[in-house]
Amino acid sequence: MKLITAVIKPFKLEDVRQALAEAGVQGLTVTEVKGFGRQKGHTELYRGAEYSVDFVPETKIEAAVSDDLLDAAIEAITGSAVTGSIGDGKVFVTDLSQAIRIRTGESGDQAL
Repeated sequence: MKLITAVIKPFKLEDVRQALAEAGVQGLTVTEVKGFGRQKGHTELYRGAEYSVDFVPETKIEAAVSDDLLDAAIEAITGSAVTGSIGDGKVFVTDLSQAIRIRTGESGDQAL
């Protein structure tokens, strides 16, 4: 099992959700976050005053998937989240040693 954590632009959330559903991913956790990457934020102009935006609004998606769904899930995220501009985001994959469904007590892939 793997835990996929993706940080994407907020307006791409629905596209990514739909692509993951089509790839067979059943569960998803979404969090609104702020952060920055290599661009270190940016400056904006508001009513004639320039100010610095150090943390850019982003959306973090987490999905636990079985090993056989991993490649399809990554392709779904990268294919639907891309805009071609700086700040498209990142995808992180970590090993997930155990998952347990609280309601039934199922564990492993059955809990996903």
